[in-house]
Amino acid sequence: MICNADARMIPLDEQSVQCVVTSPPYFGLRDYGVGEQIGLEETIEDYIASIVEVFDGLWRVLKDDGVVWLNLGDSYFSTTKGGGGSSSKQMSNAGSYYELVKISARGMKPKDLMMVPHRVAIALQERWYVRQEIVWHKPNPMPESVTDRCTRAHEYVFMLTKSARYYYDADSIKEESVDLAGTMSRYEYRFSGRPGLIMPDGKPQAIAPKGERAFGGGRNKRSVWTVTTKPYSGAHFATFPPDLVEPMVLAGCMEGGVVLDPFCGSGTVGMVCRKHKRKFVGLDLSIKYLSEFALPRSEEQQTKASIEELPLFGGITHLETGDTND
Repeated sequence: MICNADARMIPLDEQSVQCVVTSPPYFGLRDYGVGEQIGLEETIEDYIASIVEVFDGLWRVLKDDGVVWLNLGDSYFSTTKGGGGSSSKQMSNAGSYYELVKISARGMKPKDLMMVPHRVAIALQERWYVRQEIVWHKPNPMPESVTDRCTRAHEYVFMLTKSARYYYDADSIKEESVDLAGTMSRYEYRFSGRPGLIMPDGKPQAIAPKGERAFGGGRNKRSVWTVTTKPYSGAHFATFPPDLVEPMVLAGCMEGGVVLDPFCGSGTVGMVCRKHKRKFVGLDLSIKYLSEFALPRSEEQQTKASIEELPLFGGITHLETGDTND
């Protein structure tokens, strides 16, 4: 289901969503041409406040055992947005051009890395559990014409939850072991036990013959995810790579569960949900992005023509949980 709505006013019932996978607009990066958009605030503090407001709404609609995956990129401080203002290339590229807007940040100097993702995570930690910081390593990063620092080749994904215990399917995203035979041997040895070995609690270690405990043939997924960026032919911008979204959806939501993206943009999360039989709800302020990108990629039954008839906030008051494809 795709809806033209504001992420700060989510039109869904309480605890109707199992998992959230989203990448909000980055601070000062792009003007999407819609009013009240997030990302063009004049200060970092205002931007963080906007994200926190969105997450207050997510808290309401997310189940108590739900999981949120939040992708955010960083940028360098300048007196204009985008680290130096607009360029001729940006001016010819709708969706990336912005008027020069003065921004401010207490304690920031020109060329400072603003640390926006971590500032957001710390602000959210007042209410949410920040369970993990995942590094998205990009083997094919955007080139940068800098000679006084390294080229940026990573972004962050934060895993957040409402409680200490939550749904998380680690087996669904196991990585292939680099040395399966060696790992098998170490695994068996660790659980095989040795006669006479006393544990810290004073009790003898349980003894189990080698091979008695099954080995899954993989290892727990690591916190650095190497995923290449993949441009979407229908868009002029780099979209959320499906390979990055897939482990979030698989680990964070069971088959048939509901996944929400309040900034669905080009609809990558919806496309992945459809592939893996999860229900999808996508929100976005931009009717253009929904009609041109999100609907064709994430919906089977909804058509481009029906986008104009979709309700704005308040039009959807209940999310059906029956056997539907929406």
